Amino acid sequence: MSNLVRKTYFPTYNVVGSLLDQFFNTVQEEHDTSFIETSSWAPSVDLKEESARFLVIADLPGIKKEDMDISLENHVLTIKGERHIEKTENQKNYTRRERVQGQFYRRFYLPETADDKQISARYTNGVLEITIPKKEKETPKKIDISVAE
Repeated sequence: MSNLVRKTYFPTYNVVGSLLDQFFNTVQEEHDTSFIETSSWAPSVDLKEESARFLVIADLPGIKKEDMDISLENHVLTIKGERHIEKTENQKNYTRRERVQGQFYRRFYLPETADDKQISARYTNGVLEITIPKKEKETPKKIDISVAE
C-alpha cells in the first residue's frame, strides 16, 4: 500500500512551475476575447470555427442534463451546472480524491458573425456540443442615382 502515495522529488519546481503556468495563462486570457472569468472549477471546452458555424464542445462527464443550463444574453453564451459526487461517511479510506464537484460556469463572447437566433445543443456520452450557425453574409446593394432635370 505504501506505493499508492506519490512522492514529489522537486517540490520547489512544482510551485514555480505552477506560478509560471498561472502567469502565462493570465496573459493568454487577457488577449482572448472569448474569455470571461469563470467559477472556481470549470469543464474543459474547445471552441472551433468552421466555414458555416461555430462549435463549442465541453467535457461534462457525470453531469445530468437536468443539472446544466445554457443561456445567451447580450451576445454572451453561458454554460453552467453542477456536478454531484456521492458522499460517503468514511472519507478516511481515500488515498486520493481528484474528481471535482460543485457548481461551475463558463462564459464566452460570441463574434458578431454568430447567428444567436439559431443556436442548438446536443449532449451525448458526457460531451456537450453547442452549434452556433454563422449569419449569412450580406451582399452589397447597388443604389441607382437618379438625375433631376
